[in-house]
Amino acid sequence: MAVDSIREIIDSVKPVRTFYTIEPMPWCVPDSPESYLKLIKDVDRKEFAVHLDFVNMINCPQRYCLNEDFIRHCFDLLGPYIKSIHGKDVLMEQAYTTLIHETMPGAGVLDYRKILPLVESLGPDTPLFVEHLPDHETYKTAASYVRFRAAEAGVSVKG
Repeated sequence: MAVDSIREIIDSVKPVRTFYTIEPMPWCVPDSPESYLKLIKDVDRKEFAVHLDFVNMINCPQRYCLNEDFIRHCFDLLGPYIKSIHGKDVLMEQAYTTLIHETMPGAGVLDYRKILPLVESLGPDTPLFVEHLPDHETYKTAASYVRFRAAEAGVSVKG
């Protein structure tokens, strides 16, 4: 159904200067870099690409604990198709059962000094943007954190 829906949208709109992407989610397709790549191949439309939200795919303790390897794997597997990226962070509660929370960059465990060079490797026009924050001040704080880590990593930031 996902393949048919995506094809129908792309074939109806016939995008010329843009791409159609969907956001990965922890509970439905695509929920992993492998399932996103399979979806790209199944859809078989050059206008279908990737919006990378690695936090939404950190949906188990293994991906949480090995997040650096997992995020690098996302970029390795999906890099040629990535058109935009959500910048978020993740924090797992010490509770039963597993509870993994999305949070703003810098309030979780992800190392943006390692993530931002991966983003930069995609080219200067690939946006990374923060989301799901309560107010303008929190957005400014999250963006400042990302810019600070970018400077530490030697990554240039537009805007």
